[in-house]
Amino acid sequence: MKYAYYPGCSMEVNAAAYDMSMREVAKVLDLEFAEIDDWNCCGATEYFSQDELTACSVVARNLAIAGTDASQLVASCAACYCNLAKVDKLMSENAEMGKKINQALAAGDLKYRGGSVRIRHLLDVIVSDIGEEKIKEKVRRPLTGLRVAPYYGCQAVRPISVGDCTEYPMQMDLLFQWLGAEVVDYPVKAHCCGGHMPQISEEQAFELQRRLLQSAVEYEADMILCMCPMCQLNLDAYQSRVNGMFGTNYRMPIIYFTQLVGIAFGLEPKKVGFGKELVAALPVLNKKLEAVSA
Repeated sequence: MKYAYYPGCSMEVNAAAYDMSMREVAKVLDLEFAEIDDWNCCGATEYFSQDELTACSVVARNLAIAGTDASQLVASCAACYCNLAKVDKLMSENAEMGKKINQALAAGDLKYRGGSVRIRHLLDVIVSDIGEEKIKEKVRRPLTGLRVAPYYGCQAVRPISVGDCTEYPMQMDLLFQWLGAEVVDYPVKAHCCGGHMPQISEEQAFELQRRLLQSAVEYEADMILCMCPMCQLNLDAYQSRVNGMFGTNYRMPIIYFTQLVGIAFGLEPKKVGFGKELVAALPVLNKKLEAVSA
């Protein structure tokens, strides 16, 4: 299966483990992702409240490039997915805004018609297009005995869902059930991690992160699985700061869902980015899986 692919900025830097594991898992599943030419940043999140037309035009440029020879565009980053899907929907439903955006795109000899490209998140592609049977066929190291908390965050499910329930998504839950893991009933799975809020109010941001970590501890999860670079960064990088502010002692590994899929497929940990996280995940993973197989 071949798809146009929008990597986004984070995948090249702080989310390198996500990029590595996504590409390795894609090989196993015979998924071909063709990176679109000359792509640009999706504009992240805050810029939309400052200058909507410019922000939308920046995103639409990627849609226009993809639309020249593709009917589907896949993003791994939840924020990128959200922005691409929002602008596509806006241009489909708001003719006046679509006209203004295309006037901006014309400066680069580009044009985009809303709805002409289907925007997908990587998780939806794996679950919906590959499916349970083929995924189970690829398992070489079942995740039996490992308790995981699937964390979707907010931008992949709201305002435009990846194809799942907006309040209580289940695609990642299903995927890891197929891989043999014990998926905990994680009630805050679609809550916000705080995004860029640590730059504005650490107290508010760290409280949001504390709730996510505390819920995972209460439900006895061994690790939290992410599908968004910002979520992974916040929960991993700021975990020690959360401990300092609230007097907690969290040591919860935070990894990308594709990394654990890679382990289930028998891939080497380094190939799927283990060791790049700050709270080490591999010792926990090995202990749990060895305990089961011993």
